[in-house]
Amino acid sequence: MNCDELTYRIAFASIRGMGIDLAGKILDVIPSERDFFMMSEEELRAVTGGKSKVYGRSYRNERLERALREQEFMSHTNVGTTYYTDSDFPARLLNAPDAPIMLYKCGDCDLNSQHVVSIVGTRKATAYGSRFCDSLVAELAQRVPGLVVVSGLAYGIDICAHRACLRHNVPTVAVQARGLNKIYPAEHRNDAIEIVERGGMIVTDYQSQDEIHRGNFVARNRIIAALADCTVVAESAGKGGALITANLAQSYNRDVFALPGRTSDPYSTGCNKLIRNNQASLITCADDLIEAMRWGDGTAGSKKPRELELFPQFTPEEQAIVDAISKAGDIHINALTAQLGMPVYKVMSALVELDCRGIVLSKPGCIYSMA
Repeated sequence: MNCDELTYRIAFASIRGMGIDLAGKILDVIPSERDFFMMSEEELRAVTGGKSKVYGRSYRNERLERALREQEFMSHTNVGTTYYTDSDFPARLLNAPDAPIMLYKCGDCDLNSQHVVSIVGTRKATAYGSRFCDSLVAELAQRVPGLVVVSGLAYGIDICAHRACLRHNVPTVAVQARGLNKIYPAEHRNDAIEIVERGGMIVTDYQSQDEIHRGNFVARNRIIAALADCTVVAESAGKGGALITANLAQSYNRDVFALPGRTSDPYSTGCNKLIRNNQASLITCADDLIEAMRWGDGTAGSKKPRELELFPQFTPEEQAIVDAISKAGDIHINALTAQLGMPVYKVMSALVELDCRGIVLSKPGCIYSMA
């Protein structure tokens, strides 16, 4: 097979159960993705200590064949990829252990933008929820720099959020539950085209060859939650995908907000429940979100207030990163990785942790400095 680095990455990312944690563990003991596919089954088992069928020659060859077909599809489209060791890979995903290690994308949007908000909700949006989406996006657009809104391109609240972004010139990211060979639902194809044309992006972790099924939508929700700093549930019944997304966001230590509604309104039941159970903060307008996230006017670009540690404790990796940044002043992540000789995913994961602790400061363009 005529494989290049991208082929091996696509194949590696498509292995069942492959996520940030597992990829890191495998590539800690194997030099590269290419080596993973070139080594014998016995060599892999000896090095990793694993007994999974993914080490079998037939399975790995099948993954490579699929990867080559995917590259052929990509060569005739505007679909590209971002891999978890790439500088443009969304750093927020690195804090979600079950996140995919590769995203397929169409469009040109900064997934590491300063402020990212996910807006989700019922597929049967009411006028109340639709108006809220529009006003929230409009207000945030005026007051929050570097804003990107993420949703799922589905019927109801999702498409309301995307269309509000298009009206108010906010880049928006639509996370699909299928490959990018088709837009689902088909009725939103024109919206997807406009999203890309207006500086947004369509992303997925599914290949064009993957079948679409119900489980895809639940899996898709983890990306919607993990891509953002916070998740807003605009409307939801007592059960549904929006509540799953809210729970996932909580598990990733993201803030969750919910729009309250009348107790008699069926599509406010889920939101009211989230608020009642202290699983979400009440939101009625942009002020509520801006205040809670400390994205207030005059502090554009800032994140939540951080209490600086008087005597911070670092892991060996964190200490090496802090020393390098302290010496360099401003440094690009690629230069930092090359200087330290550490895997990119480890450097990015440590940087996110140091950023959250107020030790380092993330700047546009994947530049880091001491806070």
